[in-house]
Amino acid sequence: MQHPDAERLASVLKALADANRLRLISLIQASPDGEACVCELTGPLGLSQPTISHHLRILTDAGLLERDKRGVWAYFRLVPEALTIIAGSITPPKQRRQSRGGSPAPRRR
Repeated sequence: MQHPDAERLASVLKALADANRLRLISLIQASPDGEACVCELTGPLGLSQPTISHHLRILTDAGLLERDKRGVWAYFRLVPEALTIIAGSITPPKQRRQSRGGSPAPRRR
């Protein structure tokens, strides 16, 4: 992994390294339309609107969530490929080939 890629991955993992942010992602993903407004997230998490907004901003800045402004409300949804990219970055190459249906390269002796 090249240094810029490692820096990017570290910033994304840092954004995920918070229990409330992981819960936010889970709640948003489980929402009927796969998106949620801040006003829908305060109750389940028991956090204030400014605190929820702070966490959503960190997740959005990390490229994990997309924000869609509709009037006075902002709706958030998970970036579809975000978690796939993270998993691909930390999966050993041999396992990546196998998960795509390819056979592993022959071992050299």
